[in-house]
Amino acid sequence: QVQLVESGGGLVQAGGSLRLSCAASGRTFTSYSMGWFRQAPGKEREFVAAVSRSGDSTNYVDSVKGRFTISRDNAKNTVYLQMSSLKPEDTAVYYCAAAYSGSYRPLIRDYDYWGQGTQVTVSS
Repeated sequence: QVQLVESGGGLVQAGGSLRLSCAASGRTFTSYSMGWFRQAPGKEREFVAAVSRSGDSTNYVDSVKGRFTISRDNAKNTVYLQMSSLKPEDTAVYYCAAAYSGSYRPLIRDYDYWGQGTQVTVSS
């Protein structure tokens, strides 16, 4: 069992930056690859980014490439999502997720545990 708690969301103007954090507790953090997903009102949950167990490999949805960076600190059991050049279309609830398989594919079904989400609102 893994518990995930996101933080760092908020209201920001277009062009601004935010850093999301996800603190994990429970089973060994390095047993899991980690991902970020988001869900906007009236839309399905979508993949944003993922990072491998070691942190050496990452994966991003095309719409955030060059603007968002996922990283992890295994000593702190925390994964981060640094978001820059934010756009109104980035507005969503952002969820952290953990995959025991080590997958960092953009597939919801690969992820076993989920946080409660943190709201990100980007104003124009």
